[in-house]
Amino acid sequence: MKAIVIEQAGGPEALKLMEVPTPQVKPGWSLVKVKGFGINRSEIFTRNGESPTVKFPRILGIECVGEIAATTDDAHLPRGQKVACLMGGMGRAFDGGYAEYVLMPNQSILPVTTSLSWAEFAAIPETYFTAYGALHNAHSDRAKRLLVRGATSGVGSAAIKLAKAMDATIKIAGSTRHQEKFAELKAIGCDEPVLDQAGKVQTNDKFDAIIELVGTATLTDSLAHLNPRGYCCLVGGLANQWTVPDFDPFVIPTGASLTSFGSGAEITPERFSNMMRLIENHHIDVKPRKTFDLAHTGEAQAALDEPDSFGKVVVLL
Repeated sequence: MKAIVIEQAGGPEALKLMEVPTPQVKPGWSLVKVKGFGINRSEIFTRNGESPTVKFPRILGIECVGEIAATTDDAHLPRGQKVACLMGGMGRAFDGGYAEYVLMPNQSILPVTTSLSWAEFAAIPETYFTAYGALHNAHSDRAKRLLVRGATSGVGSAAIKLAKAMDATIKIAGSTRHQEKFAELKAIGCDEPVLDQAGKVQTNDKFDAIIELVGTATLTDSLAHLNPRGYCCLVGGLANQWTVPDFDPFVIPTGASLTSFGSGAEITPERFSNMMRLIENHHIDVKPRKTFDLAHTGEAQAALDEPDSFGKVVVLL
């Protein structure tokens, strides 16, 4: 099969299209024919050599969508079944979705029934499930005002769309470092785009719920904008910083809560199905912003780092 293999850390050019053996099924694992996959920031960190637990050579890719090609569980994963795969060690502990086929543990394969195109479906698994889980952990269902920090990212734009589908009355502010992206944010349902400058969001407003996607670099500033008894959910690390030096827990407003969400620990078929129903019942536009083919996966990763990046980048096979 064809796959994108990384043999040593480097730039996008380190991702090389190669012919490699197609994986063979083994007990408890099934083979997925990949139809598409999303590009994720964590995969860029790994490509740069910033994931010390990942050993090269490796086929990256923490998510994909496709069909069952060979199975060890005919009852739940028959051949031809449409599926989504995400996390569970893929692309890190074992080879991931940047390939024509991926061998996955059965418990990490989610059977899905959907009429979405492969491009739309490929934009969903990691990005939308992360946004969906973060909104729940931030108790956005109780919130009148929501701040999405890092709103033009794939997860950020997904969170805005999902939050409006869950509650059309919620008022959403979304931060970006680029004022020229304000119109795009408004087009996807953001009521109040705000500038993020030097780690400070340029507003005096307070919020009942905050989705923190930039990460620990802006966490203290986000907490300063949290209402008492509100929730701030730390999700991402877009700033590539993972700790808060000399963190003072008393910056958390009285009665408020700081929580987090990691998709790997909370994926269940039921939760994923609930999210898919929300997307399809509300006709949420999940089309990726840019698409590439397998041979240009390096360019797909580079596109995520471009100044005009907005939303999800997908590779289709």
